[in-house]
This record gives sequence, structure tokens and C-alpha cells, in this order.
Amino acid sequence: QVQLMEAGGGCVQAGGSLRLSCLASGIYCSINDMGWYRQAPGKESELVATITSSDFTTYAESVQGRFTISRGNGQNRVYLQLNNLKPEDTAVYYCTAEATLPSGDDGDVWGQGTQVTVSS
Repeated sequence: QVQLMEAGGGCVQAGGSLRLSCLASGIYCSINDMGWYRQAPGKESELVATITSSDFTTYAESVQGRFTISRGNGQNRVYLQLNNLKPEDTAVYYCTAEATLPSGDDGDVWGQGTQVTVSS
């Protein structure tokens, strides 16, 4: 099994910054694409950013230029730098990853989520 553990959420005032991190652990052959989703109360889940194993990145238009996704050495960590935060960024942020398992199958894994709250 593969587990994802997020850290780094919290409370911040508008204009502030946070850095989220996510570590993959368990039994796997490789961690492929990784990304971050978020879900605000009463809203649909939103794909915030993704990064491939070759560091190709994509961003939601709502966070372009303010958020930066990156991977750590060893490819089992992903970070999300959140700058110039706005109250509308308030949400639970979930890390996700595609893992290649010893069986040869690929599976999607989700973290438990970390709360980001931005006050005006």
C-alpha cells in the first residue's frame, strides 16, 4: 500500500504565504504524476496544480502566478508554495499521486487533506 501524508496547512491573513508538503511512503516501484486538489465548503473539488516525474507543471487559472508546485529529491515528495493568498483560497487541500505498484499496476492515491484558512 502507498500512503500520502500532507503537512503545512494553517491560518494566514490575506496576502500571506504557506508551504504545503506531501510525502509518499509504503510499498511502490515509482511515484509518477503528483498534484494537489482543493475543496472549499459547498464547492466542487478543484485541481490546483500537477507535476509529472519530469517536472512538467500545470496550474488552475485561479492560482497561476501565485502558487508553485515542485518535487523533492527522490521524487516521493511534492510541495505547494502558496503566495499572495486570498480568502477564496480557503479550502482543504489534498495531495494526490499516481503510483506504480510491484504488481505492475498503476493506482491513484490520496492524502487525508490539510486545511488552509485565509482571513481578510
